[in-house]
Amino acid sequence: MPFDLIDVRTAAADAVKAHTTGTHRVMAPEQTLARVQPFLPVMGITRVANVTGLDTVGIPVVMVTRPNSRSISVSQGKGVTLAAAKASGVMESIESYHAERITLPLKFASFEELRWTHPVVDVDRLPRLAGSAYTPHTPILWIEGEDLIGGGPRWVPFEMVHLNFAAPMAPGQGCFMAGSNGLASGNHRLEAVSHAITELVERDATTLWHLSGPAAQAASRIALDSVEDPVCRSLLDRFDSAGIEVGVWEITSDIGLPAFLCRIVEREELPQHSVRPATGMGCHVSREVALSRALTEAAQSRLTFIAGARDDMPREEYVRHLDPSRYARWRAMVTEAPAPATSPAAPPPRPRPSRPTCATRSTG
Repeated sequence: MPFDLIDVRTAAADAVKAHTTGTHRVMAPEQTLARVQPFLPVMGITRVANVTGLDTVGIPVVMVTRPNSRSISVSQGKGVTLAAAKASGVMESIESYHAERITLPLKFASFEELRWTHPVVDVDRLPRLAGSAYTPHTPILWIEGEDLIGGGPRWVPFEMVHLNFAAPMAPGQGCFMAGSNGLASGNHRLEAVSHAITELVERDATTLWHLSGPAAQAASRIALDSVEDPVCRSLLDRFDSAGIEVGVWEITSDIGLPAFLCRIVEREELPQHSVRPATGMGCHVSREVALSRALTEAAQSRLTFIAGARDDMPREEYVRHLDPSRYARWRAMVTEAPAPATSPAAPPPRPRPSRPTCATRSTG
């Protein structure tokens, strides 16, 4: 069924927010966990581990293990409560499970063959791999999706949708960028769609912020003493009590959905650190939720490094981030940069700079 206006109105009537602490959901995290618990063995989820105590910050973080995953075996979850962190991690593992096991019909054809008989996405606007062999006459696998803006079906390259990296590469694969950006689950269809969209907007806003240059980045920093939301205030207090310096930047793009970037680093300057600096990003229609997501994700990133269980973090990643000169640069970014008296409720959206076309964009 196309995701049209009538669908949205009907679905919205069933999607009343019932939980608004740190995030917005149609039910409390405890209810989410109770609903999915019977299905965890079916999906191969063997462990939901509370790793919060491995760090000194105290912001709840969990790791969820799915040993027979076809992509990443260890998922992470964070939240303002332990139940919220568990729901976050479990739902991330669940969404990956489904993306690894897509059973919808596929078509093997070139763009030129398919476009005459099926509505096809604008391929020229899709991100391609560096060295992509794609041409309009290259046969690839396609899968039918739904156009959330224009309505109706739309066929897209299958390799941009699935996460089954254990299977041999299909003919024509290796043309477009594959990954989990925009993959989301939820207690309700609209909740999942909203989560997916804000994740994509967050990643896009982060890229645009990095392209904006040092002066614009410095001007986007917010003063932490201007944060009044009690949930965000409590998260900042936890970092402070643990001896962690925090820097937060407003990265909202021209799309207008509030987005923040958070960087954390040890306050005490030691000859050799064993814990890397960490970053978190957050985006949401509520500025307070966007900020709390950035703060909790920074805590999650730090604990992911401490736990060492994430299977996409090689040893080189640890060595690179623990280099003393790199650590010094991080500390300078977080502690020495001036913090203007900017409220997190005030900054205007960041304009969109010109960007290279998808066909020339690299994978880096």
